[in-house]
Amino acid sequence: MSDNNGVTKGAILMLALGEQGASEVMKYLGPREVQKLGEAMTSMRSIPQEAVENVLHDFNTVADQNSSLGLDSNDYIRTVLKNALGEDKASSLLNRILGGGGDASGIESLKWMDAESVADLIHNEHPQTISTILVHLERDQACEILNCFTERLRNDVLLRIATLSGVQPAALRELNDVLTKLLSGSDVLKKQPMGGTRAAADILNFMSGDNESSAMEYLKNYDMEMAQKIMDEMFVFENIMDIEDRGIQLLLREVQSDSLIIALKGASEDMREKIFKNMSQRAAEMMREDLESKGPVRLSEVEAQQKEILMIVRRLADEGQISLGAKGEEQYV
Repeated sequence: MSDNNGVTKGAILMLALGEQGASEVMKYLGPREVQKLGEAMTSMRSIPQEAVENVLHDFNTVADQNSSLGLDSNDYIRTVLKNALGEDKASSLLNRILGGGGDASGIESLKWMDAESVADLIHNEHPQTISTILVHLERDQACEILNCFTERLRNDVLLRIATLSGVQPAALRELNDVLTKLLSGSDVLKKQPMGGTRAAADILNFMSGDNESSAMEYLKNYDMEMAQKIMDEMFVFENIMDIEDRGIQLLLREVQSDSLIIALKGASEDMREKIFKNMSQRAAEMMREDLESKGPVRLSEVEAQQKEILMIVRRLADEGQISLGAKGEEQYV
């Protein structure tokens, strides 16, 4: 299930539950999930009866399989949320719910704000302070905020994120000039492991091509070895070539055809053939025809769809369902 399809199903479910039922569900969702669901719900004007029945059927199927209430509730929660929200958003939410902890701080309020508002609030702060804030946010939101900055500030902050090894409680309290109560507790609390090359790579994966190139050039000039580590952590669209066929087939089950067509407009011929050979003959022929008939597509739109697919790739890799197999790593079957 792709993320967009999951959000659509979740929005239909919320509308079908009615105001009170939907309100009860929303209480347990994070800001990004509420934002996505809210946007999807407001865009719906007329929902076919068949679509509503399909969503309710999927939901009831999951509920029927869990007759022992209270037992294995974690598995139940995982299944329901993934059906309602899609894999990507559900995974992020589940990490917070089932993983325990989370930010017990005023920084939670930033997660409910749009990127421009957050950028306007913090852009005059010291870059180190900004980097400390951004590592507490979802990676896509952090990227949106960075895109609101000047090139110089954006690159400086990203460099500090890459070289950030952790955040001390005392450092968090310095953010009280622009936020309210980021942390409660003693200075003896354990240092939080945040930031680093993986965090920087994850944020860069969301950036547009021009901003990404500028940031990487800046990082290379500062520390070539560190920049190489970040590039090793990144996974670009053409790297899908390194995934074994079984992994490609798993990926294709989760990607919508319209998204794949746009993404392949900017792919090499070898990359297209890799995708086609992991489809049925009929599906490959239809995809070829759609690609040929598709008119010119803006580069920004191609990059956006490629990055959406890369999010799914990363999630499948993190779940151990596929091996990225890049840079000489062994493949597993």
